[in-house]
Amino acid sequence: MRRMRCGEVLDALEKLGDPRNVAGMARFGIKPSVVLGVPKPALRRLARELGRDHVLAQELWASGVHEARLLASMIDDPAVVTQEQMDMWAKDFDNWDTCDQCCMNLFWKTACAYDKAEGWTASDTEFVKRAGFVIMASLAIHDKKAGDDEFERFLPVIEREAADDRSYVRKAVNWALRQIGKRNARLRQKAAGVALDLRQGKSKSARWVGSDALRELSSDEIRRRVNSR
Repeated sequence: MRRMRCGEVLDALEKLGDPRNVAGMARFGIKPSVVLGVPKPALRRLARELGRDHVLAQELWASGVHEARLLASMIDDPAVVTQEQMDMWAKDFDNWDTCDQCCMNLFWKTACAYDKAEGWTASDTEFVKRAGFVIMASLAIHDKKAGDDEFERFLPVIEREAADDRSYVRKAVNWALRQIGKRNARLRQKAAGVALDLRQGKSKSARWVGSDALRELSSDEIRRRVNSR
């Protein structure tokens, strides 16, 4: 099968775009510089047609088009993604959608995912910091082979950064804590302990993170889920 050129893919994306979707995205805080309004299902269908293509992914990312960057995260090969590439892409994050899709589609699958997750949480840049916690959440959901110690190392980081009052960071911190607690009964207990401490903290943001996480981690449904594993 002939490899599609970057220009051809961009042309295809433009045809799939819908201005009505652009307006809808803006209402949810997704306002990148160049956006076409291509629905996610259409992007995933195109990604399946293209298959893994590291070179094309770099070209699509460099285009600066929002949907092209999402597509790049879907077709890139995590086995060849370097730390330098991750840092470069993370610096380009200008909205939560690009950040989350890149982390959930690609970054958590890389060899340095755990280190990047922890390291990026110390960043002052909002979406780089968010990315660290989104990778944590993605690893907690998908990395079934990881031991508890891999996630316990994240709990002090979560407790440290929960006071960040920026909405996109605070919600990602909460997401990571909840997903870690859902892995099994032992981690649920530890995550709930962190949530309790945060709920009693001085920071309004930390109290929100702790209270919201505790509601989910204390629910009967979650207890049944983790105890059945």
